Amino acid sequence: MTDIAKKPITKRYQLLALTGYIGLLILMPLWMFVLVPRTDYSLAFTFGLYILPLLLPLKGIIQDKPYTYAWANFVVMIYFIHGFTLLWVSPDERLWVILELILSSMMFVGCTYYARHRGQELGLKVGKLKDDLAQEKAAQEYHRQNHHKDS
Repeated sequence: MTDIAKKPITKRYQLLALTGYIGLLILMPLWMFVLVPRTDYSLAFTFGLYILPLLLPLKGIIQDKPYTYAWANFVVMIYFIHGFTLLWVSPDERLWVILELILSSMMFVGCTYYARHRGQELGLKVGKLKDDLAQEKAAQEYHRQNHHKDS
């Protein structure tokens, strides 16, 4: 953890992200194993598909790492896809699906903006692709010129 204080907006986005994340951590096992148990699949398969992905960013979120919040958005896409698919194919589970979509939306927005604001507070910076490509091109040109001088 760092000693750099979080601005109020950063705290709000973190709270939004954590509310969505913890909500999904509670909802998904409850939904998949208790409320509407999946009898077509083994428990291990259901756990691996619906619960395990949520556990991947847990350590980094506990450690309050902005980078983890950023890449957790890749994980939350699983729940968007799942939710939007079930909207069409499982009308009897619509309540749980809507809750999943709300929680995953909260997590997505919260993680996105928390990572951005906290990264700025900590002075972390992801370079722009065009700048990175220009630097790489310059380095290649430098090596090419020096290689020709040696030959």
